[in-house]
Amino acid sequence: MNPYILATLLFTLGLGTTITFASSHWFLAWMGLEINTLAIMPLMAQYHHPRAVEATLKYFLTQATAASTLLFATTMNAWLNGQWDIQHMTHPLPITLFTLALALKIGLAPLHIWLPEVLQGLDLSTGLILSTWQKLAPFALLLQIYPANSTLLIILGLTSTLIGGWGGLNQTQLRKILAYSSIAHLGWMILVLQFSPTLTLLTLLTYLTMTFSTFLVFKLSNATNINALATSWTKAPALTALTPLILLSLGGLPPLSGFMPKWLILQELTKQDLALTATLAALTALLSLYFYLRLSYAMALTMFPNNLAGTTPWRLQSSQITFPLTLSIMATTTLLPLTPTIVALLAP
Repeated sequence: MNPYILATLLFTLGLGTTITFASSHWFLAWMGLEINTLAIMPLMAQYHHPRAVEATLKYFLTQATAASTLLFATTMNAWLNGQWDIQHMTHPLPITLFTLALALKIGLAPLHIWLPEVLQGLDLSTGLILSTWQKLAPFALLLQIYPANSTLLIILGLTSTLIGGWGGLNQTQLRKILAYSSIAHLGWMILVLQFSPTLTLLTLLTYLTMTFSTFLVFKLSNATNINALATSWTKAPALTALTPLILLSLGGLPPLSGFMPKWLILQELTKQDLALTATLAALTALLSLYFYLRLSYAMALTMFPNNLAGTTPWRLQSSQITFPLTLSIMATTTLLPLTPTIVALLAP
């Protein structure tokens, strides 16, 4: 892609998210989401592969459905309340429609069907944008309206953690596994949204850091399925040794950074007398941990069979800049000791 066009699209992508962040009027927020959707679609279809075009079309139809539902909910809210302001959401019907529209936008279960299929059709760079940056604007709106529909949010959260863990068990494609991982993490964020929005924000930032590391590792290894991970030890031995730590951090295993948000969320749910919800969420985390362990085993403890018919990966040095990956790996693996400081900062 022409670098000027790429720069324009990335700038527009940032502009759409910034408009949604800064808006207090529903039409501006909706416009920012639409700019976001339109800016990423050329990036998704840039290689003109049938799978990429199919993924782009699926993404467009899903986002258009969510945007129209969102517009309908905001119009209904203005009709019932006489207000277009984001903070004035009081009637339960528009709040429910609004929550479901945003759940469809970010891929929460049971509105998640599009996410693994779309992510599988994209290259890893665009998949990284879809899994990280595209979650920010809808979450900004969810945090602003502070939805009071507790039952709906808990159902969405538990369903997402369960399907995110269960769906990834039999996958061999890394992008689909990362899509189900994204669904499970979003479920954890939604579970605690109504009780502690700051904790949701912390979980979102931790998820962004861990997912950024994982996508960059797979991009550096040029791996798109589990079998391809077994060749990475010849290309980057040090990175191969560190990657299981990144994956286990995604799974929420102590003493890595990913344990911190899960720990704090379970603590908060228990404080709110939701011990059963906390127990179910912790059990569903074990499902996700299984496929992270499977990826770790495939990458660090197996060797690629040389007698298979297939192209040997090039043993040349990668031209990818590794400094961002270094920083994100440090954040992914070593932030747990800062938990007391973070809890003190989050305290009201």
